[in-house]
Amino acid sequence: MLDLHTLMIFSGAVTLLLLSPGPNMAFVISHGVSMGWRGGLAAALGISLADLVLTALTATGVTTLIAAWPPSFDIIRYCGAIYLLWMAFKLLQPRSPGRAQGASGTSSTSVFVAATLNSLLNPKALLFFIVFLPQFVVPGKDVAGQLLLLGLLLSAIALVFHVLLGCFAGLISRRFAAQGRMARLQPRLLASVLALLALRLLVMSRPA
Repeated sequence: MLDLHTLMIFSGAVTLLLLSPGPNMAFVISHGVSMGWRGGLAAALGISLADLVLTALTATGVTTLIAAWPPSFDIIRYCGAIYLLWMAFKLLQPRSPGRAQGASGTSSTSVFVAATLNSLLNPKALLFFIVFLPQFVVPGKDVAGQLLLLGLLLSAIALVFHVLLGCFAGLISRRFAAQGRMARLQPRLLASVLALLALRLLVMSRPA
């Protein structure tokens, strides 16, 4: 459905967008540093699942319907901000030794779920799929099929990028692990990142 030249341009554009700092990058790095490579990998897989969900919603036209309802942007971003603040609050709670599961006391499963919800509850991610993918669609052909193919390619590129990023952050975490003071600061660092991501959602304005 799409020629090789279009797919190459699309892949290059996706790669450049991934290299620019954003909430997903911050989420993967912070969990990789805090929990090691497992935390980074869990965050990368969660973001990938969110990308696949958004791809399916875009291909079926659901995202367009959601975006067309004016209150949806604020509802999604407020829910995302509340969820991130709740996660940050949990990280700052006192932990018993038996409850700790890594440097931050958070399991890989909960990081996976958090990464998925963090992406899905970011209204700009929804708008990105609506605006970005159709630019590479060839009119007059199977539009839904093309959107699905482009979304799957985007998800695959993003998964590889975020896995590598998470593993790199995990290597940094190993150096921090030898420093007791840094290990104690890691939950606070992660909570600060989550709080800043929540603040970003709260001050975000709907694109014109």
